[in-house]
Amino acid sequence: MPDLTIGRLRGGFCVSWKDDTTGKRRRHQLAARSRKDAEREAIDVYRHHTFDPGDTTIDGLLRVYRDSLDGKPSGKTLGYLMPALCGHFGHLRPDQVTRDHCADYGAARERAGRSPGTVHTELGYLRSAMRYAEKCRLIDRAPHIWRPSKPIPKERFLDRNEIPKLIDACAAPHIRLAVVLLLGTAARVGAILDLEWSRVDLERGQINLRLDDATTRKGRAIVPMNGMTRAALQTARDAALSDYVVEYGGERVRSIRNGFSAACRRAGLEGVTLHTLRHTAAVHMAEAGIPLSKISQYLGHSNSAITEKVYSRFAPSHMQDAADVLDFTKPRKVR
Repeated sequence: MPDLTIGRLRGGFCVSWKDDTTGKRRRHQLAARSRKDAEREAIDVYRHHTFDPGDTTIDGLLRVYRDSLDGKPSGKTLGYLMPALCGHFGHLRPDQVTRDHCADYGAARERAGRSPGTVHTELGYLRSAMRYAEKCRLIDRAPHIWRPSKPIPKERFLDRNEIPKLIDACAAPHIRLAVVLLLGTAARVGAILDLEWSRVDLERGQINLRLDDATTRKGRAIVPMNGMTRAALQTARDAALSDYVVEYGGERVRSIRNGFSAACRRAGLEGVTLHTLRHTAAVHMAEAGIPLSKISQYLGHSNSAITEKVYSRFAPSHMQDAADVLDFTKPRKVR
């Protein structure tokens, strides 16, 4: 991305940048009425005015979209997917993409060992790139990107006998700490590995899983500590050598996948992934009768309908009142 400058013009905002061809600065009025909106709009305006109209291939549009995600985890992920997506779709224009192209891509990726869920996600990035190109007016219309059905979420969760086995099987302190926090906060592993001490308030008993720069698309919550997480955090705080809560040798930990897998083997647990811990936490809250709206907030879901769809079946009283209305063997109360 170039050095874009946001300024004022005719009572509103404008964006300017240096034209690589002429060496002069170009300036355009923005519709945004706030600085934050202007910063977002400026990127779209720049893309619209500098994009080579002759490069409207999927390859070129994917690269534009990747650049727009610079600094975000999703941009890094797209970078990993670019070889596969561009290898299959790159030479095509958006208007040439058909359902058969997408289905062939999915079949090829599954032959390469990718799961249907992974294929669904990869084609989702392609869909987002095309919609971004339409929004920036780089193309007239985004094509329909067919995707295989999203797999049904895995049902595996840990029961109350399995949880202490897993925790006890964590050999390294940083793996044990991460597992305790994953279970106690219902957070995704990325949120736990991103957590810094500046967002842990031991005095108020609060853990802020949110990033100030909001670089992740996944929702994160601010959750209270319980006895288990407080004890683990207090022990870790006393021995902390870095700004990050989960550390090893004074350095930030980027992944706990290997240590976690080893702990599962020692505990004799099968079919357990890191995401299983988030699912476990939500299931236990639902089974305990915690309102689904509150579970949704705890999980950081932007829409409580997501929580209801996945976890209502674990809540014994969620629809009991509705079922009671349909019990026609009991006399109905007259109001």
